[in-house]
Amino acid sequence: MRLKPIAVGGLVVIVVLAALYAGLHFYGRGMIYHPSHAVIAPDIAGVRAEHISTADGEVLVAWFHAPRPGQPVILFFDGNGGRPEIQDGRWRRIIDHGVGFLALYYRSYSGSTGSPSEEGLRLDARAGYDWLIAQGITPDDIVIHGFSLGSAVAVQLAAEKPARALILEAPMTGIDDIARQHGAGVFAGLIQDSFRSRDYITRVQMPVLIAHGDTDSVIPFAHGERMFELAREPKQFVRFSGSDHSTLVRDGLYDQVWPFLDAHPGLSEAD
Repeated sequence: MRLKPIAVGGLVVIVVLAALYAGLHFYGRGMIYHPSHAVIAPDIAGVRAEHISTADGEVLVAWFHAPRPGQPVILFFDGNGGRPEIQDGRWRRIIDHGVGFLALYYRSYSGSTGSPSEEGLRLDARAGYDWLIAQGITPDDIVIHGFSLGSAVAVQLAAEKPARALILEAPMTGIDDIARQHGAGVFAGLIQDSFRSRDYITRVQMPVLIAHGDTDSVIPFAHGERMFELAREPKQFVRFSGSDHSTLVRDGLYDQVWPFLDAHPGLSEAD
């Protein structure tokens, strides 16, 4: 039996759509996560590599620097291509202020085991938080900070764990929103890991600082504005005029962070 041209054309469309569906469903994570597998020891004085176990049996590499007495610790989540060795300027600004940090590298990144997924990164974030608590650091002394993709990880953690403050650097409302803006809206619902930060920010009950460059070429500035609109008080939004996605540290991010934290001490400090 010979198929009519219309039937053949319809069959081709179905095959192409099925292939696109399969590609997004099974390979979409490859478009989200860009891990470096290089394991590089920290070369900054006082910074050491830690190995942290997750609830599902993975082992994560993390860089840690202890704070000076009375100073908080920043629990930092990087972007989708994050590597500890390229954040030198960030670590030095933090250390120079006397603040500590735990920079957690997701499963499969920089020596960490496992494969990345939204649920996996959620478990990674919890593991980092729990490790700090086990070191005797109280929630009042933990500042949750996420950059780019890490902002979505940070929001989810802040929605379920107490901390002194949440800092979102160049945040997104969701990967599905970004997909729509780049012309893949018809397939947005097929993305496995959508990181819908807009659904979590409303649950965060701690001070929130959001910083975004108004010429961000990766995550549109409007994402930061929308996240700020959805966040509860107390909150602060910092617009960096002329700044791109990865230039906020260079352009003075921490000059905004330190006064914000001073204005929002932990409960124990406020007492």
